[in-house]
Amino acid sequence: MRDKASGKGKGFLNIGISCCPTYGGSGVIAAELGLELARRGHYVHFVSYAVPIRLTHPIPRIFFHKVEVPTYPLFEYPPYSLTLASKIAEVVNCNKLDLLHAHYAIPHAASALLARLILGEDRFKLITTLHGTDITLVGNQPAFKLIINFSLTRSEGLTAVSQYLKERTLKDFGIKKEIRIIPNFVDGNKFSPANSPDMISKLGLKGKKVLCHISNFRPVKRITDVIEVFYRVHKKIESRLLLIGDGPERAKAEQLCHQRGIYKDTLFLGKQDSLEELLSCADILLLPSETESFGLVALEALSCQVPVIATRVGGIPEFIKDKETGYLFPLGDVEGMTQAALELLRDDSKREIMGKMGRKIALQRYGKDKVVNMYEDYYREILSD
Repeated sequence: MRDKASGKGKGFLNIGISCCPTYGGSGVIAAELGLELARRGHYVHFVSYAVPIRLTHPIPRIFFHKVEVPTYPLFEYPPYSLTLASKIAEVVNCNKLDLLHAHYAIPHAASALLARLILGEDRFKLITTLHGTDITLVGNQPAFKLIINFSLTRSEGLTAVSQYLKERTLKDFGIKKEIRIIPNFVDGNKFSPANSPDMISKLGLKGKKVLCHISNFRPVKRITDVIEVFYRVHKKIESRLLLIGDGPERAKAEQLCHQRGIYKDTLFLGKQDSLEELLSCADILLLPSETESFGLVALEALSCQVPVIATRVGGIPEFIKDKETGYLFPLGDVEGMTQAALELLRDDSKREIMGKMGRKIALQRYGKDKVVNMYEDYYREILSD
């Protein structure tokens, strides 16, 4: 039996998770965390407007509570934060949750705090995990600054996925609260270098060098840099580019591929669930982002033994070692990235050595079991206070 009063011992916990259910690092980590916690015997209640990705079928001890957002002529925009708060209060009350783990300060932590006011301050503990956008983008908006600061300071537990993000949060918000660094993690059994002959054949990649990019195609991901690198590589080496994901920059990317004459060798695959199969087809992952608080897709690529060529920004240098597991370049250095890609694609031995080192680091430092242990221990620590 769980010891709800103290949080001590090794009993099972009743955990709520509120997150963005869509594609993106925060939603993936929240879903994978919930899956592993349930496998360990804990009860996990997801609260969101849709089933989080990677929760594709019923799983023992995992429950989903949908937030219904009513439309009403009085409101120009649907009041999601309010309906989320109401649903969190309902789920806590009906299921006697020990804690609520909010992924993002707004709306999830802010709504959880409102739910706690509704129920009473001592009804559950709140842990907030910062993934980046809530601090680096949304946090820069004056309209949100006070509510984010309130959400951070009133959370009993506060974590960040990288040292970079911790330092950025402390600097931008000036809070005195401890921020625990618990990084993103990867399932090394799922994301492995196992060959995918069926996928390679299906996509027509046999005998071709393969570059890959995965993102939500927002401007910050600099998808045009990816295409410019591929354009230059393609002139020298028979190759293909896998573009996985979707978003506002897709039309612009397709237009640029047509202009550069590389559209037929660029595969726009849209949103995909089986990223591990696609990553294991790749020789290189390109990640020329303007900013990345961590860069989960890069970690998943390393676990698949795929070297990463990325920008030296945010939390990326914390786990990608320049010239050891990939290459890091200044923002916008298309030519440098091109030369690094050509070097790796022409030297299978070097690419294999880099890939093996990347997988070793990914599993040793960011393996699923190790990081979920950190979360589990942190939950008990917060509950025992």
